[in-house]
Amino acid sequence: MNNWPDIIGIPLWVWIFGLPLSLALLAAVRPIWVTDHLKPIWSILDRTYTVAGYLAAFFMCIILLITIGQMGSRWLGITFEGSTEFAGYAMAATSFFALAHALSHGSHIRVSVFLNLNNWTKYWLNVFALALSAIVATYFARFAVKTNKMSAMLNDRTQGQDQIPDYVAQFLQLLGTAPDKWGALMDKATGEMIYTPMWVPQLTMSIGTILLAICLWDHLIRLVATKTSQIKQEVLE
Repeated sequence: MNNWPDIIGIPLWVWIFGLPLSLALLAAVRPIWVTDHLKPIWSILDRTYTVAGYLAAFFMCIILLITIGQMGSRWLGITFEGSTEFAGYAMAATSFFALAHALSHGSHIRVSVFLNLNNWTKYWLNVFALALSAIVATYFARFAVKTNKMSAMLNDRTQGQDQIPDYVAQFLQLLGTAPDKWGALMDKATGEMIYTPMWVPQLTMSIGTILLAICLWDHLIRLVATKTSQIKQEVLE
């Protein structure tokens, strides 16, 4: 597979690196114009990060329920097949869905010793850190998606005992399929239990890293446009 395929005749790297960098440069030149036009989008993105945080909390609860189920199955002498694998998938989902929400709320570890020197140093160090982090996160997201595609191409399946209904995998495939093919795709669903295709739990990694990359570019553009970091650390009393 080509690492950087063309989209509408433009290489993918231009879309995922050039476009957000251009917006950041535009924010430096026309901060008021960018702020006025991007405020509605910023509001939508903030809600998206919040939803991702709720999803992370949901999968954390799933881990708790699986743990309780494991305890109960041992007491009753019942085999809970695939529980370890499903708990691992839920843990991965919790970690990746929480990334963007945690960043927006200042929960990521930051070394702030140099940020406290003066406002000029604080601003430019934040710009540098966000820009570098956004580039790295974008690479991570790109190859996370590529890993998803490769796993689906190879029909890679779990090596554990976990199984899911076939229609779940078919339904999730709709996310990457044209609407005119949805009917034919769902007709293939049999309802039988199949060993989990690896691309299914890997979806959470791809979605989480994409959200993190978007969040980093988002906060870089906000910082350049407003000259103030929008990453606010929550203070618990």
